Amino acid sequence: MMDLLRQKRMVQIFYLFSLLFLLIIARLANVQLNYGAEYAYKALQQRTTQVVLETIPRGDILDRNLKSLTGSRLQQRVIIFPSLVVQPLVVKQALAAILGVETQAIAKQFTRGNTILPNILYSEQINQIQMQDWQGVMVLPVRCRYGQNPLAVHLVGHLGKISSWQMKAALTNVSGKPYQLNDLVGKTGLEKYYEHQLKATQPQRLVRAFTDATGSLLVGIGFETVLDIKDSGRQHLVTTIDYRVQQIVERVLDKHIRRGAVVVMDVRTGEIVALASRPDFHPAEIPGILETAPADTFVNHAISLQKPGSLFKVLVAAAAIEEGIATPDSIFTCQGKSSRLVPCWYSPGHGKITLKRAFAESCNPAFAQLGLKLGAENIIAYAGKFGLANQSITGYPYRADPRQDWQQVGELHNLVNSSIGQGPVLTTPVQLTAILNTIANNGKYVQPRVIKARHNSDGEVIKHHQIDAGYQVISVDTALQMQKLLSLAVYDGVGHQAMVANHGSAGKTGSAEIDGQAGVSAWFSGYAPLDNPRYVTTVLVIQGESGGKTAAPVFREIMEQILE
Repeated sequence: MMDLLRQKRMVQIFYLFSLLFLLIIARLANVQLNYGAEYAYKALQQRTTQVVLETIPRGDILDRNLKSLTGSRLQQRVIIFPSLVVQPLVVKQALAAILGVETQAIAKQFTRGNTILPNILYSEQINQIQMQDWQGVMVLPVRCRYGQNPLAVHLVGHLGKISSWQMKAALTNVSGKPYQLNDLVGKTGLEKYYEHQLKATQPQRLVRAFTDATGSLLVGIGFETVLDIKDSGRQHLVTTIDYRVQQIVERVLDKHIRRGAVVVMDVRTGEIVALASRPDFHPAEIPGILETAPADTFVNHAISLQKPGSLFKVLVAAAAIEEGIATPDSIFTCQGKSSRLVPCWYSPGHGKITLKRAFAESCNPAFAQLGLKLGAENIIAYAGKFGLANQSITGYPYRADPRQDWQQVGELHNLVNSSIGQGPVLTTPVQLTAILNTIANNGKYVQPRVIKARHNSDGEVIKHHQIDAGYQVISVDTALQMQKLLSLAVYDGVGHQAMVANHGSAGKTGSAEIDGQAGVSAWFSGYAPLDNPRYVTTVLVIQGESGGKTAAPVFREIMEQILE
């Protein structure tokens, strides 16, 4: 009986083991038939070494027509896998000779491991390297983030390394994306404010080398170049900047202005099509200039507070006309440098002068008198209506400067100076551009905008920033009267050097004292063409001579080139 039971158990165990064995065979067969290639490739990947074919894996910052503002482009570069190079000393010497550099420089690159050489290649050098057919050395197109002349660098911003574990942890917690110490992240500008959107989650381009257990290149497989990896994490910023207009602005700036800024705005939409500040920098060369660059190199003067001087008279005149306190023909008195409230630049004085002539001649005594009639309360109210209490730019969430406090206009002894754009009055070039845009736009204020949309790596729109609908600040009739005053200031006033050939223009000069510095903040802000305005442009020259002499000619040169 016991033998029979033992036999039955043995048979059951046999069948159980047989079933398990069949299940294992079935599983192995399924893996081999359906996933064999995949697992074989994964096993192969464990014996790969790679070079990312992007200098900085990161979303791009583009102009309105999807052209890179950083100069991002494909560029042929030398890729090296030092451990795979046969006769490395010979290769280093020959490669150095081809590239025209010291052998020591190439040797130093070899110590970095798999890498991209920084040398820019000419076609003859590419041909010579490719003819050598060195194992572990190749020439491939690399996505380089920066070109020789990146544009709008203060707006775009620059990158810097993660400097601490705390910073790394904070970035990872907010974005959910992987960060490593020494990764490059946004430090200023759009690079900073959109860090979490721009950050890549994986490279889109790379080259792999497949090796065996000894580290030798696998025969028959060797290298694999992958150029179309989908990175669903990174996004691209599409700005309102117009590449052509930005180029013109920066070219003229470099010709005439050492310190200052220019803003160009589309009258119809309030979109900023150009924004530049000087002095500037190259975002790929930050470590090398930190100690030697001028103090305001990284200051974006286009969004920094400055005294506007007589440019503020545009707001004062518009408010007075809108409130019925004055008309263009209202009479004021100017006694030149002897004027009681504030002296005039024209020492003999203008005598009896109308508001329209006072505007064209930028007569301070007349506007001091007008400011007293208008009152601090009205000036403060219209500063708010014209957007001067709001430093916001749609799509550019930088921190507002708290020094802009319009309540100070109402404090004792501040009203007269405020009426001529001095004293506590502080504005940014972008804000002043929006004021002139309001006049050109028949009294309708539109908040400035600098970001149009965010795209994913397939070019699909993830978020679209709507154009501000705006609101009416002054009546159309007041705006039309102001347009005549702005035209007079150019055609028969101190802004005559801002006359744009073949198109006509209108605008206002400004000259404001700079605390503790020589020269003045020289301004001109205006629009062109005169009929059916298309662009408003504001020019600031820090430590200039005057708005009429220093800034107005720069305005003219920029506008004539833009409108060609």
